Amino acid sequence: MSLFNVYPLFDITPVKAKDVYVYDANGTKYLDLYGGHAVISIGHSHPTYVQNLQTQIENIGFYSNSIQNPLQEELAQKITALSNCKYYELFLCNSGAEANENAIKLASFHTQKKKIVAFKNGFHGRTSAAVAATDNPKIIAPVNAQQEVVFIEYGDVDTLTTTLAQGDVCAVITEIIQGVGGLEEATTEFYQTVSALCQKFGVLFIADEVQSGFGRTGDFFAFQKHDIEPDIISMAKGMGNGFPIGGILIHPKIKASYGLLGTTFGGNHLACVASLSVLEVLQKEQLLKNAQIISQYFTDTIAKIPQVKQVKGRGLMLGLEFDFPIAELRKELIYKHHIFTGSSKNPNLLRILPSLTVQKQHIDVFINALVKVVEGITSNSKVI
Repeated sequence: MSLFNVYPLFDITPVKAKDVYVYDANGTKYLDLYGGHAVISIGHSHPTYVQNLQTQIENIGFYSNSIQNPLQEELAQKITALSNCKYYELFLCNSGAEANENAIKLASFHTQKKKIVAFKNGFHGRTSAAVAATDNPKIIAPVNAQQEVVFIEYGDVDTLTTTLAQGDVCAVITEIIQGVGGLEEATTEFYQTVSALCQKFGVLFIADEVQSGFGRTGDFFAFQKHDIEPDIISMAKGMGNGFPIGGILIHPKIKASYGLLGTTFGGNHLACVASLSVLEVLQKEQLLKNAQIISQYFTDTIAKIPQVKQVKGRGLMLGLEFDFPIAELRKELIYKHHIFTGSSKNPNLLRILPSLTVQKQHIDVFINALVKVVEGITSNSKVI
């Protein structure tokens, strides 16, 4: 049996990873500045993470949500303590797409409406309502297209106001910093206006923190910079450092009832321990502070490369925008200099999403390699 061929793959086979490094089957060492789409938050194979998961699996790895699991309660309390998102309630699932599906479903239940407002260049997942709210027609199948979604330009308050005033919208969903869309972030005034309009028209405000949450921006959640209080906060990726886990934080005005949401695997014992381990390391090693420090160092240091037209994003959710496509640049970084980076919907933007444990010397390695690659590309007239 062959694999269903949907992934364009680099010809690299990782067999081992430690902190910010990945090692392939040939023993080649790669600097990982992408973390598997911002998933690796506390470094590959962190000893605390490994030990806690080993201990847990020796006891019990899984049982469904038909019994008591105190680890879920512990995780809820720990997220509250580190995020300062008091009074919210936690529902656990398995991925970012599933988190957003549950967020949208819950908004529809709560409002008894079905239309969704999303923003152009946004990405919220590849399933059902989440993919319908994603601005990429290529991945929306006819069965997904039956969802009622209105796409609005990021920052367009007038159209948003007119749309919400019609009274048929259940939710506005937005990434605070667009990941796949190219690291765009609107103004504090815009997010606060979105929040106020949602309250005015009885619409739920969903903050998609799947990629930006759990400390990646230097704040626990990216929305916290803007002094807003979303109704639902979706999260995943860095939440488990590679173990599949997702969740939503739910405002207390939204009431639970038996059967309203559900999952077989969500919140299992191993998933909870993985996320608790992430939170333990984030706190002990002060990784949110490190994200801020390294981000500033990165921004200051990248100034030596004039071909970088703009640095986008915050913390360690960063993008470097050039005035030429970065596909060749990215290939040279990975094959010649052994550095993993990422791409986005913007063909000129190189994404940088390292573990929050990354240090200045790792940034120096990247900058030195980037200077060589950019100089080589431009001098050889490869830029279109």
